[in-house]
Amino acid sequence: MPDTDRLGLRGGYGRDAAAFDRTRPVCPPQLFTGLVRLAGLTPGDRVLEIGCGTGQGTIPLAERGLAVTAVELDPALARLATARLARFGQVEVITSSFEDWTPDGSFDAVVAVNSLHWVDPAQRYAKPARLLRPGGALAVAECRWSTPDDADPFWADVQADYRAVGFAGAPPPPPEAIQPEPLPPEARAFFEDLAARRYPFTVTYSPEDYLANLAS
Repeated sequence: MPDTDRLGLRGGYGRDAAAFDRTRPVCPPQLFTGLVRLAGLTPGDRVLEIGCGTGQGTIPLAERGLAVTAVELDPALARLATARLARFGQVEVITSSFEDWTPDGSFDAVVAVNSLHWVDPAQRYAKPARLLRPGGALAVAECRWSTPDDADPFWADVQADYRAVGFAGAPPPPPEAIQPEPLPPEARAFFEDLAARRYPFTVTYSPEDYLANLAS
């Protein structure tokens, strides 16, 4: 993604923070259980979350007893995250871009859920590596769209709208075609590939909610 597009798009989700919160997919509990196990985390360990949005991924981390510092660049999303995470005593939400934020100390893990692709490529892996204690883990999760055979025709038809505004439209692949992705080459100077896992889950969207998701 060109840098101008990345910077312009990543700051727009707070225009309708409520729609973002309502329509963004939430990863299944098994993903967070697996993350904690694979990273060797225990209650009280310090975790940095990059781009927490309204806290959809922060809550499962906090529920597992982790001390989470969540960094979110959009003020509207950060306010919603702060409100919904107030019940956890070991969670702090910082309003800042990840690139500009200066941390206090090191972390046992750095977690990015649907967010790492928005970080400056020059700092995407280099900065998490600097912030981790020796033996710490970087965990990257991403929700990938799929379309089952019996999906509403809307999901194929909407691809023409993508093409009309300059994006490459293509129907999402079937669920069985989505497989875990290995560590990308640009990350290998900083990290070793520990594991890649696939956690299938279902989100049922109406076309209206899907369009609200895009608009947010």
